[in-house]
Amino acid sequence: MSTKAQILGDTDFYEISPEIKKYALLDVGFQETKQGNFRLERPINGDSPYDARYFLKVTISKDFSNLKMSTTDKSGLHSLNIFKSKNTTQEIEDFRYLMKFLIEKNILVKR
Repeated sequence: MSTKAQILGDTDFYEISPEIKKYALLDVGFQETKQGNFRLERPINGDSPYDARYFLKVTISKDFSNLKMSTTDKSGLHSLNIFKSKNTTQEIEDFRYLMKFLIEKNILVKR
């Protein structure tokens, strides 16, 4: 993990907001792991979250110093580039919407 992260294939970098709060993380859906870190897993699909082909995973360390982000398949084991895949316009829009939401809630900052 590092202080800034980028999704595979994206041109934008994201950092942890200096105004981040633990309760804000929990309010937007982050789960606290056994190690004390915070993890968010969201489906990326415009039609139905139950039929998502891609998932956004965001992990923030317990001391808010490190950030890790990736887009994965259903299993969560393989990182995928949604910007390179065919017919992913809706998924890219959904990804941008999720990132905008996290920025508005003072979780992340776009760099």
